Amino acid sequence: MTAALAAAAGAVGFSHSSLASPTQANSAVNLAALSLDSGQQLSGITTARIQARQLATRDSSRVQLADTTTTKKQSAAAKLAQARAAKLNATQALTAKRASALATAKAKAEAAEQKARESATRCEMMLSGYHITATFGQGGSRWARNHTGTDFAAPMGTRIGAVMKGVVIFADWAGPYGRQVQVRHEDGTVTWYNHMSKFSVEVGETVYAGDQVGAVGMTGNTTGPHLHFEVRPDGGEPINPMPWLRNHCGLNP
Repeated sequence: MTAALAAAAGAVGFSHSSLASPTQANSAVNLAALSLDSGQQLSGITTARIQARQLATRDSSRVQLADTTTTKKQSAAAKLAQARAAKLNATQALTAKRASALATAKAKAEAAEQKARESATRCEMMLSGYHITATFGQGGSRWARNHTGTDFAAPMGTRIGAVMKGVVIFADWAGPYGRQVQVRHEDGTVTWYNHMSKFSVEVGETVYAGDQVGAVGMTGNTTGPHLHFEVRPDGGEPINPMPWLRNHCGLNP
């Protein structure tokens, strides 16, 4: 500073040791300049110093403003990232909860279905797409005595299922009956499935209502593909299958 400016700066309470920043230095110089007689011209060096310090002050203010803006942006970005992470965690938790609920519901439904399937009283028709061609007790030259079952005609190879849960007690050739399967049910009733083209079960196997035991054929004494179905309470003499299917099984052939 010039002697006059230095003296003025001292007069307003500033010293070289107290000018810790460009802002403070600039203030000191401005105050010193104002304290001079208005008619006195500042030297070129003094003017340059004032301008340099003013420029330094502006640059410092810009840096501080830029730092403040960056900090605010970083803080906003951090908050946004936290919010997104919280939302993602909530979504993942909800998805996991729904998946668990679905798995539990599926397990319960499968357990109920399995329980229903294994029920000893559940019944299903032996085959579909059939038409009845001979009834119980019907006479005719095709049988040695009156007809002992009901004939369900269907295309060759049509799937034949067990009418109820039971255990296979016979699966072999049975003379005029052709390929025959016998199933004993839990109440002692035995059902016969005859003239089949193939077996799908073995003796000792447990079958449930609707489980395949064979396929429609025309083995044994027959003139066309059909299932000859018999019902024998306690394994004894045959009875009319139609009332049994209706009354015992709730089916309507």
